[in-house]
Amino acid sequence: MALTSARIRALNAVYETGSFSAAAKRLEISQPSVAQLVRDLERDFSVQLFDRRGNGLNPTALCQRLYAVTASMQERESEATRILMQHRELKEGQLRIGLGNSMPGMTYIGAFQRAYPGVQVQVEMGSWSRILNAVVDQRVDVAILPDVPDDGRFRRQVCLNQGVVALVHPNHALARRQAVSCRELANHHLIFRSAGSSTQRVVDKAFRSVDLAPRPTMILDTRDGVFEAVANNLGIGFMWEQGSSRQDQIRKLNVLEMADKRPEYVFALQNRSSVMVNLFFDVLKIS
Repeated sequence: MALTSARIRALNAVYETGSFSAAAKRLEISQPSVAQLVRDLERDFSVQLFDRRGNGLNPTALCQRLYAVTASMQERESEATRILMQHRELKEGQLRIGLGNSMPGMTYIGAFQRAYPGVQVQVEMGSWSRILNAVVDQRVDVAILPDVPDDGRFRRQVCLNQGVVALVHPNHALARRQAVSCRELANHHLIFRSAGSSTQRVVDKAFRSVDLAPRPTMILDTRDGVFEAVANNLGIGFMWEQGSSRQDQIRKLNVLEMADKRPEYVFALQNRSSVMVNLFFDVLKIS
């Protein structure tokens, strides 16, 4: 005489669907198996759980009382299974992350790995448009970028606000300045990013605001390339102010027309929630 998990699942499925066939479809077992589980339960305890009337099954008062108790038991069983599956995923899983800049993303990745050391992190880096497309195309699970569209496709959470700064070599004529204007910058060799860069969009807008369209002496497709070009004193580059943790002598100058702070977002597809993605968002809240 036993009230097994299989019998509870069969009883509840029949109660909720109203028939053995519908319950069997839900449980993905045969209809005779569902009927046998319910009959065995009735036989072992000498009770009647359903009134069989034609093709219908009506739960008895006893069945209703039993369902009220066993439904919560089944929910706890499902929760226990979820916890075990999550634990396994956290030991063996992988999280794919897209970064437009190495920072602040690497900070959050570090916090995530300290919390969940068993998870392998795979990082894709690239321009704003490349990383946005990586999320849309599901090449990455979650990403960090500024200017993420608020169009319903994405779950977004602000991680910081920052602006774009000018990068100059320590021997550059402007190196001792704290702030400069676009008109001043236009008189020097400029290093721009290629199309698709969120940094370059800010830079272009700033120069347009003072009716300037300077011709850069160099165009590079990566932020690291810009940093190296500035380090070799080839011109003035631009970068998000917290886009790198490098501690060399390159100076970061505020640009008057780029002073507005913009939000940087952690984001993922709205309809692609997962344990890993949820945990990454949770780490962001406490970092």
